[in-house]
Amino acid sequence: MPTSPPRQLHGRHPLFPSTLRFPLSSPLCPALSLFRKGLSEPLLAEQSVAKRGLAKLSLAKRSLAKLGIATLSLATLGPAAPALAQPFSQQPSQPVSQPQSQPLPQTLEQLAPEASPRVLELAAQALNCADPDAKRLAVIDFSRSANKKRLWVFDLQQQRLLFKELVSHGQGTGQEFARAFSNTPDSHQSSLGLFRTKQSYTGSNGYSLRLEGLEPGINDRAYERAIVMHGADYVSEDFIEANGRLGRSWGCPAVPSDVAKPLIDSLEDNQYLFAYYPDQQWLENSEFLACQSRKGQRNVVLSKAVDTGERTVVMQHDGGQGGDS
Repeated sequence: MPTSPPRQLHGRHPLFPSTLRFPLSSPLCPALSLFRKGLSEPLLAEQSVAKRGLAKLSLAKRSLAKLGIATLSLATLGPAAPALAQPFSQQPSQPVSQPQSQPLPQTLEQLAPEASPRVLELAAQALNCADPDAKRLAVIDFSRSANKKRLWVFDLQQQRLLFKELVSHGQGTGQEFARAFSNTPDSHQSSLGLFRTKQSYTGSNGYSLRLEGLEPGINDRAYERAIVMHGADYVSEDFIEANGRLGRSWGCPAVPSDVAKPLIDSLEDNQYLFAYYPDQQWLENSEFLACQSRKGQRNVVLSKAVDTGERTVVMQHDGGQGGDS
């Protein structure tokens, strides 16, 4: 019995080897093409079905794998899993904790721990009464020795201490320690209370800052007296070492020359300066220390004056002079 010839590889049928050729004009060409197509289509269909089967199998494996990871994650998370499984838009929003603001006196005390808390409290009370939204505040404690740094400049918005400096008092106010204050022209004495800063200018004492006294009968003639903040060579550690005390002005709060410009620039244009001394009459009658601020800060009790300075008076010869009056 005749046997069929063996089938060739690469999908070629043994009846039609690759070496077999017919002329294009031969009547067998169309029939041969149809016959080959009939043989190849089942093979292609079989291959396509196989590929789809593999793809489905791969997709099923990936789905099972993801399901396994998700199941493991939910099991690990425990009670938190149901909340996390919700869509993000349905999850309850958590309140964002905001830093709580603290009273101004406490902020000032943290920024200048070496200053008297009582003086800072009074300065904060006066500022809250005059302008709760002020950006800068300078505080002078005239109860301290002039040989010590007793001027602090605060940035209230950024909550920073900008300057801590020496500052002079007037010749008529005292020697190393201040004793007397005045609102009178030509007294060469310093004034107490709350001041509002005005514009800077260059005058006989160099770069200076005009001050407007806000307290009637206490410092409201400061502008008339040309009481300004300015730099002075006699406000320095070198002067203290040579003369035993800081130099004095004619009533102006003079500061070291090397910091005068940046310090004045930080305070100009409607900022505030508070000058303190335990003067009982001023403490009891100042309208800025007696009012309740618009921001609801508590009132400061003024039944007792506070003296934070040393009481030993060291008498020395006059140092430098300064001021525009």
